[in-house]
Amino acid sequence: MNKNLAPTDYFVFIIYFIIVAFYGYWIYQRKKKAVIDTKDFFLAEGSLTWWAIGTSLIASNISAEQMIGMSGSGFRLGLAISTYEWMAAASLVIVAVFFIPVYLKNKIYTMPQFLSQRYNGTVAMIMAIFWLALYIVVNLMSILYLGSLAISGMTGISIYTCIVLLAVFSVFITLGGMKVIGYTDVIQVFFLILGGLVATYIALHLVAEKSGQSGLLNGFKLLTTEAGDHFHMIFKKDNPNYVSLPGLTVLIGGMWITNLNYWGCNQYITQRALGANLTTARSGILFAAFLKLLMPVIVVLPGIAAYVLYQKGMFHTEMLSSSGVVDVNKAYPNLLSLLPAGLKGLAFAALTAAIVASLAGKANSIATIFTLDIYKKAINRDAGEKKMVGVGKITVVVSMLLAIIMSLIIGEKLMGEGKQGFNYIQEYTGFFSPGIFAMFLLGFFWKRTTSNAALFATIGGFVLSCVLKFLPQWVDLSFLTPYGFYQPNNDNHGIYEIPFLDRMGFVFLFCIIGMAIINFVENKRGVKTKGLEVDRSMFRVSGSFATGALVICALLTILYTVFW
Repeated sequence: MNKNLAPTDYFVFIIYFIIVAFYGYWIYQRKKKAVIDTKDFFLAEGSLTWWAIGTSLIASNISAEQMIGMSGSGFRLGLAISTYEWMAAASLVIVAVFFIPVYLKNKIYTMPQFLSQRYNGTVAMIMAIFWLALYIVVNLMSILYLGSLAISGMTGISIYTCIVLLAVFSVFITLGGMKVIGYTDVIQVFFLILGGLVATYIALHLVAEKSGQSGLLNGFKLLTTEAGDHFHMIFKKDNPNYVSLPGLTVLIGGMWITNLNYWGCNQYITQRALGANLTTARSGILFAAFLKLLMPVIVVLPGIAAYVLYQKGMFHTEMLSSSGVVDVNKAYPNLLSLLPAGLKGLAFAALTAAIVASLAGKANSIATIFTLDIYKKAINRDAGEKKMVGVGKITVVVSMLLAIIMSLIIGEKLMGEGKQGFNYIQEYTGFFSPGIFAMFLLGFFWKRTTSNAALFATIGGFVLSCVLKFLPQWVDLSFLTPYGFYQPNNDNHGIYEIPFLDRMGFVFLFCIIGMAIINFVENKRGVKTKGLEVDRSMFRVSGSFATGALVICALLTILYTVFW
């Protein structure tokens, strides 16, 4: 297998690079006067169309954690990992109906601003610092490392060189502001989807050819027969991968917390819609929901195809491992290396587009939070618009440098051979998600929720998550397995753990109950609260939106019924 790109591949990639670079520069020059305005730099206020919002949401979301991490999970777990994508479609509908109207009605532009406006400055500052750490340590670092691992596998270029080049490219996109990011994301998503579909198409044909057949449909049928165990959406407890996707939890448990927190309480996601009016924002989010239904075809099916090809001997063990342990994170890059010249370059461009778009979106959000919620409030209250845009640009560069350093130092340790990169991101983000979601949910819809209750959810939720995660390393809790709690985690030396999606559900309930108790006690003492402006009329939707939402629900019902 040739891991080096042919001249044709580089030609295709250079065309992609030129298109993105020049289009971004044109957008920047067209709106150059606006870059001294913080709302334009961080939000692109009033200038993004519904299709730009929708594609930017997907571009920011789909990155190395999906293209590499989720494909790797598809290699090991199968179609079940698609639940993150398909349940996200349903979550986006809920966010569009209930979350976005609250943000827009109350003129909220950042998540710490929401917390300050709803609770107090202490809660907002604590969470601003937390979000900065999470975005840099987990998100930027993991995307940069996994993306570089993939590109290195395809090209033969050193992973360290790939880390630096990806970071530099992303910084240049980010420095143009949210408007440049939003509109270049349209091109990024075009390459992402086109290249991803080509990779899936070729993969299915390779599966068919290996069995003496041909055609796309025959390739898919062979996948369902030769890897039948990879086409179940709901795992039973005897499944060795149950700890990653514990049964019905993906439909009625922790998966909702993961998705609603990610899509509704996450700066670098909601930021795309916060600069638009309600109708435009909802239309863009609904468009993103439809695109999410398509994503498993691009990121999961290739992983399953790689598994079948591996079983057929098309991948040698050393291609996926240097230590005898199959590294699922190398499945997608090795699959792309099988593509013919030209198409490999298109897939390379698609992968780069996914990585760069996501890095740029996250870096912009880091700059937004630091500049508006830390620098302006705690460091330089008198800073003008031009000064804050300058600070934002410096923050972009510094955060990317930190991500580079961490990728080089701890990337391999956390996401190296034998570990699912996608699970790493989901699990460690999940240490905070239940408390944050509880704090936002009650902050939206219970006007008498107090600041101390919010602090309890944030700190108490994190502490309980740590206890439930690490306690089994010191105490044997395997006796609780028959009662549906602890299961052996093969990715952690077989230690018995609560599946992290179940753990998030338990922690969320703990936070809600604790917040309710604190609220009742403090309400009786007359503690004052700052409720948001919320009324039922905010949640009414147009007929076209309702129709689109019903179509999404119908498609999800069909998918889960067919692949249960």
